[in-house]
Amino acid sequence: MSGISGHWAFAFGVLGNIVSFIVFLSPLPTFYKIYKKKSTDGYQSIPYVVALFSSMLWIYYAFLKTNTTLLITINSFGVFIETIYVGFYLSYAPKKSRVQTIKMLLLFVVGGFGAIVLVTEFLFKGAVRGQVVGWICLIFSLCVFVAPLGIVRQVIKTKSVEYMPLLLSIFLTLSAVVWFFYGLLLKDINIAIPNVMGFILGILQMVLYVIYNKKEKAILKEQKLPEKLQNHMIISIDEKNNKNFPELTEEQIIDIVKLGSLISSGKIHIASCLHDAACASPKIENTPNNLQTVEAKN
Repeated sequence: MSGISGHWAFAFGVLGNIVSFIVFLSPLPTFYKIYKKKSTDGYQSIPYVVALFSSMLWIYYAFLKTNTTLLITINSFGVFIETIYVGFYLSYAPKKSRVQTIKMLLLFVVGGFGAIVLVTEFLFKGAVRGQVVGWICLIFSLCVFVAPLGIVRQVIKTKSVEYMPLLLSIFLTLSAVVWFFYGLLLKDINIAIPNVMGFILGILQMVLYVIYNKKEKAILKEQKLPEKLQNHMIISIDEKNNKNFPELTEEQIIDIVKLGSLISSGKIHIASCLHDAACASPKIENTPNNLQTVEAKN
């Protein structure tokens, strides 16, 4: 039974590496937007700094345990890609955000990780050291999943999902499921427990995305002008005095378009008076109805 469990654990570990690899790459569209806008306005560096710190901790934990090669491989890639993300963020962040990011790097990556390594190396020995580091990894893995709650708060406040990438939420949820079964099969609660919270928070983010994305589309639809206005241009210029007439309101423009539609459909006939003192009378056709009207008047 242990052999079968080991094979399943390895299978989930490989699958976890694949999914987590995609998770680590999923912020690429976000950083492409930052590159295009040349600004990090609206985006936060907290998830990337915390993810970098968490990956470093898991590598340290994996070296203290046995049969954890799959943890080392994926978290080594995590350290590499998160370092690139943070560096890219610092390149385009405004001064205030850049200072905050540097402070977090010093607090978590330099001070936090360094202190954990020193304390556990000198105060704990053997299996106890692995257990202590495992519990620390558990706590900060929860922080990785909780970190996007800042974005969730922003979504609820602004009623916009612009800064909450759906792709990241989907793959975080899938990753949580895979790594939960990996930890369960290895009987390692330090791996399994955080991913329960990760699954719950991932579902929450996707539900919020669906709700506020629909509301955002509904608002945009209400604010959109009628299609007829998209193909009309109204120019109000007094060529004689070379002056512009007062701008028309949206309601006036809509009324003009409706009137134009009625005229073009033949429901209204207008006699044109251009540069003449008198207007020409509409021509009466010799139709039976018109002849009856003339005879009645006579």
